[in-house]
Amino acid sequence: MGDHTLRITIDKGEQDAVIKLEGKITGPWAAELSRAWKEQAPSLVSRKLSLDLRDITYSDAKGTQALRDIYSQTGARLLTSTPWTNSLAEEVMRGPAQAIDEEK
Repeated sequence: MGDHTLRITIDKGEQDAVIKLEGKITGPWAAELSRAWKEQAPSLVSRKLSLDLRDITYSDAKGTQALRDIYSQTGARLLTSTPWTNSLAEEVMRGPAQAIDEEK
């Protein structure tokens, strides 16, 4: 995966779904995340959603806003693994408190 690439993987179960993000959410990749979300949202809204941020290395303001949009629409659980991804999750969640799962 290139230095400026975002990989988006969506794993749908019967009752839940995980959007796994890897890389950087910047510029055109933030727009791609928003596009992918709009395309997939109808099939995901009835499932318990998790956003896996553990492999995100950077997010600019547009990327953080794209995550915030998904979070505000779903109340998704945010999965983190580092102090930086935990901080990103906290920024995304500004508003009602939700669970953050930090895995080492």
